[in-house]
Amino acid sequence: MGHFEMPQPTEKVQALHARMTLEEKLAQLVGFWVDQGGEVVAPMADEMATSSKYDEATRHGIGHLTRVYGTRPVDAAERATWLAGEQNRLRTRTRLGIPALVHEECLTGLAAWKAATFPTPLAWGATFDEQLVEEMGRRIGESMRALGIHQGLAPVLDVVRDPRWGRVDECISEDPYVVGMLGTAYVRGLQSQGIHATLKHFVGYSASQSGRNHAPVHAGPREIADVLLPPFEMAVRDGGVRSVMNSYAEIDGVPVASDPAYFEELLRATWGFDGVVVSDYFSVAFLHLMHGIAGGKGEAAELALTAGIDVELPTGDAYLEPLAERIRAGVTDESIVDRAVLRVLAQKEELGLLDDDFTFTPEPVDLDSPEHRDVARRLAEESIVLLTNDGTLPLAQTTGKRVALIGPNADSSEALMGCYSFANHVLAHHPGVPVGFDIPSVADTLAGELAGAEITVVHGSDVTGTDRFGIDEAVAAALDSDVAIVVVGDRAGLFGRGTVGEGNDTESLELPGVQRELVERVVATATPVVLVLLTGRPYAIDWAISGSTRPGAVVQAFFPGEEGGTAIAGVLSGRVNPSGRLPVSLPRSAGAQPYSYLHPALGGTTDITTATSDPVLPFGYGLSYSMFEHTALVVDDMVVFTEATFTARVTVRNTGERRGTDVVQLYAHDEHASVTRPVAQLVGYARVELDAGDSVEVSFQVPPTRLAFTDREMRKVVEPGRIQLWVGSSCDDRETQTSIELTGETYEITGADERVVHTEVTSNVSV
Repeated sequence: MGHFEMPQPTEKVQALHARMTLEEKLAQLVGFWVDQGGEVVAPMADEMATSSKYDEATRHGIGHLTRVYGTRPVDAAERATWLAGEQNRLRTRTRLGIPALVHEECLTGLAAWKAATFPTPLAWGATFDEQLVEEMGRRIGESMRALGIHQGLAPVLDVVRDPRWGRVDECISEDPYVVGMLGTAYVRGLQSQGIHATLKHFVGYSASQSGRNHAPVHAGPREIADVLLPPFEMAVRDGGVRSVMNSYAEIDGVPVASDPAYFEELLRATWGFDGVVVSDYFSVAFLHLMHGIAGGKGEAAELALTAGIDVELPTGDAYLEPLAERIRAGVTDESIVDRAVLRVLAQKEELGLLDDDFTFTPEPVDLDSPEHRDVARRLAEESIVLLTNDGTLPLAQTTGKRVALIGPNADSSEALMGCYSFANHVLAHHPGVPVGFDIPSVADTLAGELAGAEITVVHGSDVTGTDRFGIDEAVAAALDSDVAIVVVGDRAGLFGRGTVGEGNDTESLELPGVQRELVERVVATATPVVLVLLTGRPYAIDWAISGSTRPGAVVQAFFPGEEGGTAIAGVLSGRVNPSGRLPVSLPRSAGAQPYSYLHPALGGTTDITTATSDPVLPFGYGLSYSMFEHTALVVDDMVVFTEATFTARVTVRNTGERRGTDVVQLYAHDEHASVTRPVAQLVGYARVELDAGDSVEVSFQVPPTRLAFTDREMRKVVEPGRIQLWVGSSCDDRETQTSIELTGETYEITGADERVVHTEVTSNVSV
């Protein structure tokens, strides 16, 4: 695919570098965690806590300031004033006068006290709406810029491989194209405001053994190339991302943080990335302490720098004195330090930190403005997935009706937020400190949504534990009501403080605690029941989808953020017509994992095994209060050269009685290839809003990259042969189909090939 020549540092950067002592160089390659101490917001943070004093740590300057807003609840305006003074001190009272780069987490919004909290990335995936995700990224970037922040540690581009993994809620989808499209959109939004986005976690983290955090990865090179790497390539080549963070994982025995093949060869030489690679927190030291491939932290530093990790975060555990000792002893060549320093200085120059007149002046900022909330509301509404409905929904004409609102998540604001929200990430250490912004629960919003209804709220059970103390009360409330809404699911947290989130992996995909029993007992009352799932992962709920005592309707919400309660209430009332689609397959069981809809024929259920792996509901599935019909899929030319773009067209009609939005999904299957191919692969998609009775034609311009795969020689190619194409309501639904014949020589994909399917909607199609 060719090799890129990296741009040379500017004269200003080279001159500054030439003046630097070893200590000043190393200082630019590390962060300092000003507020660290007692706050476990990263793996092994207690064990890795630094004893360095801040003044001492910054006497030669400093590369990064780590999470100055996001480690504990601080007033943003007061902290901005402190930061302005600190940047001025670094400018005027260190020898070289280089300001610090400030980074923060920003996956579901800026992770700072009182800042807007948006839906979690799995909810982004359910929307299939990259334009709205880009707008969210832009709003987040505006807040960060106003506070003097330069770099955001997001988005997460790990492709979901196993729902048992605790960090699934941070991921976008099990489909790499959806991850790439929405992740790149987030990058564009954030970077449009001058904030450098950081891709996480490069690469393989989500493919860990048995869905365990930090566990080994056994993915083969073809799976890595065709499933795990494409989202990162899109964000680098198409999104122009400025920063990348390494994965904690080891792949086939080699920790990624020590492997130049990924950073220096693939990321830089092949893809042309010319930004900065930062370490995931403590991952350099982990090469010694956890992976055991380095005899000490100094050796770990040499391995990481050689691999291409330029900056050690959150602190300088390995890149400072342990590395300096090796360089002074002549064991480590200083050239690997110089390479990283030049990259870091180039980044600071790009951000304006090296300007002669650089200054940070705090400005008033509303971290949860009406504009933030509008984006949060629209994204939440689009993310809600209606899984089943026998007519129970929407809950129209509720005047005089009795509604039992039941479940541990019915009146919980915390249940609306993901693991990397400030509330669940940080405020868990500060009981009694208010969230600091409005985040109404389902109970808070439902009364206003269901006009004239008499609503009784009953807890029913906790999210976890075996205490059944409230189930009888819930049953009694349901028996005395016209409809029961049962809201169950997860509570996000870190390292054992929740049912999902970083470090909260699971051996079971059953709903935590006794929540299934709560639901089934309420359903057994024969009162119409709506089940609402507020979760960070998909659960094995076949009993609720097709069981003998299933609820009348099932609604899936993936941590929909500060406006999530309003969005759920709107779907229940019918004010919002649901348009979300499953970004991950709804699993049959934990024993069927890992599972992906992108499996070859022998990766699904067959008659040569008694084990069933088919999901309960497929990728791309989701209902609406409208009905959509897909017909007349055609391709402009049924014979296509392997190197050519082709156009597929399909007619979409709203056959329902109200306006609604369809997610039109084009799938493909390569009938015969030199390696096994998935039985279904999403090629492209389009969100289309239609009035009742209206129809449109949707065209997909499909470049060769969308049919490409890695062959036996590890080349990304398009081979001649027959390709089946179909459009339907999910990957399993071949509502209208056709095929094309790829002809010509095997075509090898290059970096210049288009990676995105462009869509066009043409109105007023006659039917």
